[in-house]
Amino acid sequence: MKLWGGRFNENTNKDVNDFNSSIRVDKRMYKEDILGSIAHIKMLKAQNILPIDSCKKIEEGLLYLLENIENNNIQIDDDFEDIHSFVEYALTEHIGEAGKMLHTGRSRNDQVALDLKLCLKDNSKLLIKDILDLLKAIHEKASKNIDTIMPGYTHMQKAQPITLAHYFLAYAEMFKRDISRIEDFFKRLDEMPLGSGALATTTYPLDREFVARELNFSKITLNSLDSVSDRDYVIEFLSILSIIMMHLSRWSEEIIIWCTNEFNFIELSDEYSTGSSIMPQKKNPDVAELVRGKTGRVYGDLVTLLTVMKGIPLAYNKDMQEDKEALFDALDTTKLSLITFTGMIKTLKVNKDVMEKSAHGGFTNATDLADYLVKSGIPFRKCHEIVGEIVLYCIEKGICISDMSMCELHKFSKVFKEDVYNEISLENCVNQRKVIGGPSSYSVKIQIKELERLINNYKL
Repeated sequence: MKLWGGRFNENTNKDVNDFNSSIRVDKRMYKEDILGSIAHIKMLKAQNILPIDSCKKIEEGLLYLLENIENNNIQIDDDFEDIHSFVEYALTEHIGEAGKMLHTGRSRNDQVALDLKLCLKDNSKLLIKDILDLLKAIHEKASKNIDTIMPGYTHMQKAQPITLAHYFLAYAEMFKRDISRIEDFFKRLDEMPLGSGALATTTYPLDREFVARELNFSKITLNSLDSVSDRDYVIEFLSILSIIMMHLSRWSEEIIIWCTNEFNFIELSDEYSTGSSIMPQKKNPDVAELVRGKTGRVYGDLVTLLTVMKGIPLAYNKDMQEDKEALFDALDTTKLSLITFTGMIKTLKVNKDVMEKSAHGGFTNATDLADYLVKSGIPFRKCHEIVGEIVLYCIEKGICISDMSMCELHKFSKVFKEDVYNEISLENCVNQRKVIGGPSSYSVKIQIKELERLINNYKL
């Protein structure tokens, strides 16, 4: 059944029907469509637009549909054009002619906008929960690795010693920002579009604020043209998903590197690894690789909708039907990536000794050696030059700075004293960095406490 057709003399071509249909994608919004319809019919009853008995029958019929679809007693028929036409048809089949009154005072244009917003309101909260689960895993790993020393990198070259806790908490900051982006997005999402009609509202005395209250929207949209042609909220949500995936992908790249024999910083659980069909020794980080790969897929969904919307005139155009396929693909991909990635983080094993040994190489304490000279009154730029010459000397000798004798150090500066060896120890290099935000145990414990506060106090 179609919600239109009186103007047409011929049936729609079968291929056009299939091409035009969106039910295979939008049927997942059956709950939102029914709840929106219940709010709409309650308003029509309150405004005396429809007979009270008809409204009561429609509301009871919609509740019946919702219960039976959720219990799999009613199957959604993919032969319908969209979920809206299926719900109206199923309702009419169940309660009779009164079902045909449901669409009074609304269009599919404002109806689908409402369904999408209701769907995103629910899924925004679920997405935050998934991110919080990952933050809990990060908190657990960071708490156990406050003193696990590892090399920090810039340009993928060893730079300065940090701790694994400091590293994990860097990603916590990224995902905390993702939550704040979702919260900020929710403010713009929380505007109720129903009542906008096809583009110019209606002559019926609708009470849009009534519907907004019924569906827990904080306000109504103010322009009917914009209400039905706006997909900014979908694009913004896809942007947020893309950023989340970018964060997961960056971390995945490092996990893949860290799993190599050359690094051997971590070992993934067998539950989150796969093998090779030909090489029996292989243990592949497929979860991390798939997250990295699926990031491009989510980016593609964002670009898809940006491209669809870039040339669309006001108000609704059929092009906009493409929004849901891109949205749901990106949402499902991101949620599954978050859930799987979290399990991988929870179960990975840290090779602490390997990390610390690696931090001893690469002259990660060179900056601290320069700072030691600065404290003796030598200008930093001169200290930088001296330490650069020391590093070159060590490279030629095949030794570390800490391996140099006092006699060797004095060849570069007489300022050096025996206390220099303590100053450039990795433990000191890390724990003297007490500036808030740094890798010292003092600073890291503050970061862990803040993360714990966010996790414990967050109300979904």
